[in-house]
Parts: sequence; structure tokens; C-alpha cells
Amino acid sequence: MANLDEITGWLGHDFPGLVETREVPGAAIAVAVGGEVADAAAGVLNRATGVEATPDSVFQIGSITKVWTTTLAMQLAEEGALDLDAPVRRYLPEFRLADDSAAATITVRQLMCHTAGFEGDLFTDTGRGDDCVEKYVATLSGTDQLFPPGEMFSYNNAAFVVLGRIVEVLRGKPYDQCLHDHLATPLGLTHFATNAEEAILHRAALGHLPGGQPAPVWSLVRSNAPAGSALAMRPRDLLAFARLHLSGGAAPDGTALLSPGSVKAMQERQVVLPPLGLMGTGWGLGWELYEWPGGTVLGHDGGTIGQSAFLRVVPGRDVAIALLTNGGDAIGLYTDVFGHLMPELAGMTLPPLPVPPADPQPVDARRYLGTYSSEVADLTVTQDDDGRLWLDQRPKGLLAELGEAERTELVRLDDDVLIPRTPTHGVHLPHVFVGDDGTGRAAYVHSGRATRRSA
Repeated sequence: MANLDEITGWLGHDFPGLVETREVPGAAIAVAVGGEVADAAAGVLNRATGVEATPDSVFQIGSITKVWTTTLAMQLAEEGALDLDAPVRRYLPEFRLADDSAAATITVRQLMCHTAGFEGDLFTDTGRGDDCVEKYVATLSGTDQLFPPGEMFSYNNAAFVVLGRIVEVLRGKPYDQCLHDHLATPLGLTHFATNAEEAILHRAALGHLPGGQPAPVWSLVRSNAPAGSALAMRPRDLLAFARLHLSGGAAPDGTALLSPGSVKAMQERQVVLPPLGLMGTGWGLGWELYEWPGGTVLGHDGGTIGQSAFLRVVPGRDVAIALLTNGGDAIGLYTDVFGHLMPELAGMTLPPLPVPPADPQPVDARRYLGTYSSEVADLTVTQDDDGRLWLDQRPKGLLAELGEAERTELVRLDDDVLIPRTPTHGVHLPHVFVGDDGTGRAAYVHSGRATRRSA
């Protein structure tokens, strides 16, 4: 396998060309093997200003923040202040959902592994004040319960805001301050920002929308901070956090920020995922779990407004890679970079992303036809006179302002898995139809989030 010197050469020579080929405005990467780190950058942080990306530039890490939020909660569990299997209401008596019985039984653990079951893609703006997370949790009182707590996986941003609020209450300070005091400072992070005011102290990346134009805003709303709306850093600092989870919970100076037992617990499978392509095969506490040829990989991806982030950690090989981008074909760049580096450094092969069959077979679509609805979109599956299946996606709320309705042809990939014939942002995202509504039709369509049948 390659050593870090060889990888440094590849980062300097080949990485910039891949960034350009994939039309990514700017990207930064860091690679860690043991205690050694190599990093590189290419492109620009903002096409409107032309400021060049450097290895010290800060990019948003998006939902990778969820692993940080879980780590903060695990620290509290070690101190005896937090019981993962206790109801959320033990710590937040005011926690309410539309289904009060569900709200009364949802546990902290279920928040951490996306099995709480309530609607999760809610980006309500509750202001920029230190009380925005508290105010956000109060807005959930009318939120629908999609399925009983613990029944299955459905990616849930809102659950991590609730988890962040628990951290705030038990620490007695705002979430962003908890990140600084209990992780960033003891880890010695130097290029780290929880908001735009901190990011501007560094070379900060701006996201770019499809088409390549700079995004009109820097970040999502602050109320979603514990789920990953604004946290930014350079790749090297993200790998310093990954090192915490490779070193049994120790900071660089040897201080124990987590116990080895807590580190191990976060990496243990809590729930199995449907076959969703780019996503993993299971979820731990905060961590996404991937079963690749050669072994298990930990990771998480992140996406904000025009920025995409990818973190992969291989505990058995002491390897970690962080790739941060600000637009373009970010997933294509991910497959290029990790497809090269993982075999070289960890002896592991990046599995190919699913693609539609060359000769799709006819589908008995009765189980799939109908409309599935969430807070953010209506998804309608229809079949035309020629037997072709179509998915119409109509965004709602904030997403309606950012995107347009889309129509995509679906073909069968396997069993109850349908896949778009044409890719979106370079990816054919599988749609898995699960459950039964009592009439033989699927109760949910699952694409990472479980969207419930409404008609």
C-alpha cells in the first residue's frame, strides 16, 4: 500500500485536475495515516471573488456535525448526567409532538440513530440568538409521527436539534459554546467556525448552486446548528476530530475527552438501513456505518447550501480522509478521490454506486402507485399507458424556494427497489418501497427518509 509521501504527491499533482474535471469551484482535502496528515486544496472559494482555496480554508461540514453533537452527548453520559435509554422528556419536559404518546416514549438513543420516527426535515428559522435551539424545539409540537419510535430508520435532522437542546440544558450554555469548550478547544482546533462571524476570520468557502453561480446566503438557519446548518472548518481540523475516535477518545495532549467504551459504543450498529446506494448499510450512535469490500468503514456526509462534505474513517487501518467542496459534481469528485485513496491507504474498495439496468424489466407497479407526502415534498408515482413508471417530486416549504418540481422515470433495480433512469447531481438515488398500508400497497417510499403514503 502507498505511504503518505506518495499520497502527498498525488494530492499535489492529480487532485487539482479532478476538481477541475468535475467542475467543482473549490475543494480541500486532508488524509491521515496514523498520526501523520497530508492536505491539499484546489480551485476557488467563491467564483464571484476568485479567492483561491488553500488547505487552511474553512468549508461547511454540514451533517457531519451530527457526529459532533453525539460526541457532546456521550461526554454527558460518561459524567452520569445523561442516560441514553431514558425518555427525552426526562431532560426536556416541554418536548411535544403531534402524537403525545410517541413524544413521551422517544429515547435519547433513538435521536442519535434516526429511529425516533417523527418528521425530520424541518428548517424553521427561530432567529440568530443563543435561544434559537430552545425556540426550535418548541415549534415541534405539531410535528407528525411517521411511525412508532424505534420501528425503523428515517434520517431526522430535527431529532439532532432536540439532542443539541439536551446538551444545552445539561451544560447550561448554548450549543455553539459547547462545541468550543468541550471539543474544539481541547482538540486544539485553529480553523474552526460555528457561524459566519467566526468563519470570516479565515478564508471561508461559499457554496455554489447548480449552474455554478454563488449561493445567495452563506448558511442554513442557526436553529438547525446541532444537525449541521453552519459548522465550518478546514479538513485537517475535521481529521483531528476523527483522530479522537481513532485514539480511544484521547485529545492530542492525552486528555480523555471520551472513554474507549463510549468510542466503541458509537461505532456499534443500532439499526439496519434499506439498500440506499450512497448511504451506509447501518447506523451507530451518530456514525454512519459502511460495509465495503475489505471491512467496515465509519463516516458521514454533509450538505448545506451549495457545499458538500465527506468523511470516512477506517478504525482497523488507522486511516481517515476528509473531503470538503463548494459546488459542482461533488459526488463525482468523491468517487474519484476515495476510489483512488481507499485502496492505496486501507486496502479497501469503494463500492460502485447503483445504476439502472441496461434492459429494465416490466414492473407490476400496483404496490408502488400513489402519493407519499412529507413536510418538504409530495412524491407521486404513476404509470403511463406504455407501462413506464414516473416519479413526480413537488417540493414544499423552504425547499420550494430553492428547487423546482421534477419528473423522473423509474425502473426496477431489485425487489421493491426502483431507481431513476437518469441521475440527479450525478447519482441514481434508489427508492425503496417498504411496509404495507393494509391493502397490499407500500406504506412508505424510502430514499434515506421514510415518506409516508398519503393517497
